[in-house]
Amino acid sequence: MKRNSIALAVAGAVFALGAGSALAAPDWSKVPKKDLHVFHAGVTPIEWLQGKGEHSGAAGLKKGETCAGCHIEDGKLSLDLKRLASKELEPKGAPKTMTFPVTVQAAYDANNLYVRLTFKAPAGGADHSDKDNELKATVMFPNDKVPLGDQAGCWAACHKDARTMPGASESKTKYATPGAMDLMQWKSGGGGKAVDGTVTDKRAMDGGKAGVTAEGAKSGDIWTVTFTRKLAGGVNLVAGKAVPFGVAVHADNAGGRFHHVSFGQTIGLGVDGDVKAAKQ
Repeated sequence: MKRNSIALAVAGAVFALGAGSALAAPDWSKVPKKDLHVFHAGVTPIEWLQGKGEHSGAAGLKKGETCAGCHIEDGKLSLDLKRLASKELEPKGAPKTMTFPVTVQAAYDANNLYVRLTFKAPAGGADHSDKDNELKATVMFPNDKVPLGDQAGCWAACHKDARTMPGASESKTKYATPGAMDLMQWKSGGGGKAVDGTVTDKRAMDGGKAGVTAEGAKSGDIWTVTFTRKLAGGVNLVAGKAVPFGVAVHADNAGGRFHHVSFGQTIGLGVDGDVKAAKQ
C-alpha cells in the first residue's frame, strides 16, 4: 500500500507539472496579431546594402537609419520588386511569389518568450534543393554587439562569401562577428523538428542555449509554427525592452539563400515594438 501511495503521489505531481505547463501556454486567441511582409531578397548581402553604388539606402544606414524605416510604409513593403527579381539580383531565377504576409504573435511570462507565425507558403520557387523539408520557418535574435544588428536584423549575418551566393564557397555559412545571434527554426521534415542554434563566426544548427522548442502544422494551405524559448538564454531577452528579431521562411523545399525574409523588426516585452508581446 505504501509503495502504491508513493507511486500515486509521484504520478500526481507529474500530472500537476504537466497541467501547469499546459496552462502556461498562451491563449493565442487573445494575443494581438501583426502582419510582417517577407520577400525574396536575391543576392543582396550586407555588403550590397552598404554599397553606395548598388543600394541608395547605404547613406541612411551609415547615419543609423533602419532598413524597415525606409522600406515599410503604413505596414506595407516599399521595394523595387522588379529589380529584386531581375538577373542582376537573382541570377538563378526569382520565385513566382516575391512577397507574402506572415502573421506574427508574441507573448511572454517570467521565463519564456512565445512566438507564433501563421502564413500561406507559396509554391513556384526556383530552388528545391532541400528535399527533406517542404518548409522551414526561422526566427533570429541579434545581440547588441552584432554590427547593424539593430538596423538590419538577421541581414547582418548574410555575407557575399556565404554558401549559395554567386561564386562563394559551399563551406562558408552565415556569420555575425563580433557578436552573436540566436537562431530558432522549425523544419517540417520527418514529422517536424526544432532547431536551437547560433550564429557567431559561423552558423551552428545545434548547441544553442535558448532552450528552443517548436511545433508546426498545416491546415489546408495555412501553416502555423509556434516557438518557445527562454528569456535568459543565449541572447538575453529582458522584460521592459524591445528585442530586435527577423523572420525567414524557406517555402517549396527551398534551401540556402532562397528564402523569403523580413526586415529587422522588434518585439516589445512590456514596451512598444513592431510586435507587442502580451504578458502572461
